[in-house]
Amino acid sequence: MGSEAKGMLIGAVGVLIFSLTLPFTRIAVLELSPLFVAFGRALLAGLCAVGWLYFSKAQRPTKTQLYKLLVIAIGIVYGFPIFTSIAMTTLPSAHGGIVLGVLPLVTAIFGALRFKERPSISYWLAALSGSLLVLGYAYLDGAMSLMLGDLWLLAAIIFAAMGYAEGGKLSLELGAINVISWALALTLPINLVATYMLFDTPLDSVSNEALGSFLYVALFSMYVGFFFWYRGLAVGGVARVGQVQLLQPFATLIGAYFLLGESFTMLNAAFAGGVFLVVIIGRRMPIYSA
Repeated sequence: MGSEAKGMLIGAVGVLIFSLTLPFTRIAVLELSPLFVAFGRALLAGLCAVGWLYFSKAQRPTKTQLYKLLVIAIGIVYGFPIFTSIAMTTLPSAHGGIVLGVLPLVTAIFGALRFKERPSISYWLAALSGSLLVLGYAYLDGAMSLMLGDLWLLAAIIFAAMGYAEGGKLSLELGAINVISWALALTLPINLVATYMLFDTPLDSVSNEALGSFLYVALFSMYVGFFFWYRGLAVGGVARVGQVQLLQPFATLIGAYFLLGESFTMLNAAFAGGVFLVVIIGRRMPIYSA
């Protein structure tokens, strides 16, 4: 198996884990404040990360690597969780899942600019087609307009792409588990204080469904999923493996249907199917190294 195929397979496991993030976030923010969910998930994941770094005697990052970890933290410890949590207070998770389908294109842009990967014109056309499908869906599903929640999701996409591209490359130096672990451990003091200050709902008044959903986004979306995702990006390349995320909207639709009872409409199915075809086409398009 070639490095690209291996990277895409490993990355796909991470995508499947991430695909349930929005449905579970939606369940959690119905009873917990979105900012508490965002910082609280980073806090719990950070405690696990500290444990891993201690017992594995992980390599300490250099000064240059610390700067890269800061970029990663801004993107995936803060930006993406905060903006998606806010968006899920007003948007169905199925809608959000399809809008996030534009993430592979933005990730490829960050990879190309930051690490001099050179996707071919045919690759860009495939990625752009998928992104236009996503934007078209958001427009149609929002009654011929973009909703405020879509703007929050757009911000989340930009921050996530930045964190994905930087983390995927840094994983070649530190290892996938260590990259996300250091990003979470370094921000642990901030997350501890923020979670304490934002804690305004007694746990005994929160349903088991909301608590379970919170635990999922903390342990899997915020931590375990990155073991596979960053490793896949490191092995197969940011632009190529990033394209696997175009499969995420379809998986999110299924999760939203079973977890939240959100309708699986013909509009959803048509656009998710269109995005799926773009993945197949984009997989065959060449990407060059600078």
